[in-house]
Amino acid sequence: MSKLLDLIKEKSLVISDGAWGTLLQQKGLPPGGCPESWNISHADVVRQIPEQYISAGAEVVLTNSFGGSPFKLDLFGLADSAYNLNFAAAKISREAAGDTVLVLASVGPTSKFLAPIGDVSEKEMIENFKIQIKGLAEGGADAILIETMSDIGEANCAVKAAREVCDLPVLVSMTLEKGKKGYRTLMGNSVEEIVNFFTREGVDILGTNCGNGTAGIVEIVREFRQLTDKPIVAHPNAGLPIVQDGETIFPERPDEMASLVPDLVDAGANIIGGCCGTGPDHIRAISQQIRTIRQYRENLQ
Repeated sequence: MSKLLDLIKEKSLVISDGAWGTLLQQKGLPPGGCPESWNISHADVVRQIPEQYISAGAEVVLTNSFGGSPFKLDLFGLADSAYNLNFAAAKISREAAGDTVLVLASVGPTSKFLAPIGDVSEKEMIENFKIQIKGLAEGGADAILIETMSDIGEANCAVKAAREVCDLPVLVSMTLEKGKKGYRTLMGNSVEEIVNFFTREGVDILGTNCGNGTAGIVEIVREFRQLTDKPIVAHPNAGLPIVQDGETIFPERPDEMASLVPDLVDAGANIIGGCCGTGPDHIRAISQQIRTIRQYRENLQ
């Protein structure tokens, strides 16, 4: 059994980290800049992010590799540097995590579409993800988090790539929005379709991130839990984004997010952290709430 699955079995509830992009911009990354390039040019600055989250109570931290696929890096002329940038991303988080915190390697969407909707073949998509994931695995990641996905097909290409280049556990986290037919991905995938598909593919952990504030993620997690006994990861945004004075902000305060942690736990989440708009203060509040729940459970035993 992997370190991550062991940790979930031991604690039942695991504290994850929060957003990375916002913190990088606060540390000087220019709007529209390539976050992954900083893994080499500003490694010490990037390392501050997992260090901040660990100080806030995170037991698993991500990597600065969300847009690290060759397809995505090609927008910055960095496709040929994909392996090195991802290796560096995992190495930075590994160094910050030490032996006590686990590293989940972040693998985000490519912005490309598989044929016949787009012009990318399944083989090309798998090869694209293999380069990224190989770098992350060899850089020291403990698991591969395929996140913010809207297309089962693209996510599964990343799953297949991970299976080919490493033996690490794989998490798939999809982004869903609520419509007339309930929660669906942008490509129309339902929670039931997601669970059935990735259960057949042998994915270790399922879940959802982005696209919703905490209350919405609670609803989605509840749907997942009704359909699977696999561990579930939940990374809500700090509320739905609003534009205020020309700036996009996420309105959920740390105490507001933390107040809904018991609902997330009751819905069935096992790994709880944050996505867009969340920072160390949010994770600190979530961590305190989760540790309180753990203590309560221990007292009942």
